[in-house]
Amino acid sequence: SYENKSDQGVSWTVVSPVVFTYRVIQCKDLLDPRNDTLLRGHTEDQELKGTTSNSEPVKRFVVIDKTVHELYGSKVSQYFDAKGVIYKILPLPTTEENKNMELVTKILEEVHQFGIDRRSEPIIALGGGVCLDVVGLAASLYRRRTPYVRVPTTLLSYIDASVGAKTGVNFGGGKNKLGSYVPPVATFLDSSFFQTLPLRQISNGLAEMLKMALMKHRGLFELLEVNGRKMLHAKLQPSETGGGSAQEDVAAASMRIATETMLEELAPNLWEDDLDRLVDFGHIISPELEMRVLPALLHGEAVSIDMSFMVYVAHQKGLLTTQEKSRIIQCMLGMELPVWHQECSLVLVQKSFRERLRHSAGSLRMPLPTGLGRA
Repeated sequence: SYENKSDQGVSWTVVSPVVFTYRVIQCKDLLDPRNDTLLRGHTEDQELKGTTSNSEPVKRFVVIDKTVHELYGSKVSQYFDAKGVIYKILPLPTTEENKNMELVTKILEEVHQFGIDRRSEPIIALGGGVCLDVVGLAASLYRRRTPYVRVPTTLLSYIDASVGAKTGVNFGGGKNKLGSYVPPVATFLDSSFFQTLPLRQISNGLAEMLKMALMKHRGLFELLEVNGRKMLHAKLQPSETGGGSAQEDVAAASMRIATETMLEELAPNLWEDDLDRLVDFGHIISPELEMRVLPALLHGEAVSIDMSFMVYVAHQKGLLTTQEKSRIIQCMLGMELPVWHQECSLVLVQKSFRERLRHSAGSLRMPLPTGLGRA
């Protein structure tokens, strides 16, 4: 702290760096009792030794999306039963329409009643992006900050919501108007959850993958351009025709590159102090559009429409060639993403820009592609 004396009195300026460390782990068979990741993957090896020798029973509070619970709830129970864990599973309807403080309060009431050690027993969020966001906000509020673990079950949350620090709920008719910047202690990525997703949800997630490709990685764009439709219909699962197949390599490489590029952008700027954020591509008019037509468009679909619009803007400004514009739009269509919506009017675009100005301290930060993989 720095002291400053003047005729008016004394003032102190406090400078306090905050450092967060969290782990993002790609793994297979997360719900197999032989896999310790879900229970202890958030700990370092030296911490693990201390916890395994502790005679106190381990407790876990799990918030799970209602649909995910119908598909995987019994597996989660079997996992913790096999590990001798005392647990509580709370299924909730975590949809965009329900993404509000009532859900947060419900979680907090249940956590408080169950009782956890706020330092050693993280809350586990198992579901899509809405579930991860809501649980993250609840954890950041409980006892001022309780550790939590993210387990994304949709491609969209795997690529986007699970690896950053943002939490939030919708408020006042606006998307994520309430929230915090508190990263999880760990995120566990298991693409086998995608097997039970409808194709529309896979396509929805590919939009965020395409966002990172257009902003940062031409190689990823070319992978999506050539293989996007195949990956969509294979649900990004390894090919069953052999361990070394090209399909397996393409899906695994696409997810790895998308995760790496997302972390590269997010890690130095978790609190968004720097407003020049490439990850905001596709997120200028999509929040207004998504909330306007809810639930007609999924998040990634609204992002795709936003990106499509901005690709045309970039072309008009001379930043993209006609061929590049065409390749991008064809790539979107190949992955069965929408490129326009009747509600995406000039009035909506102008309102979105005004909101963006307010959000960005009066300066309109608008990421645009300047080529394939450059921005």
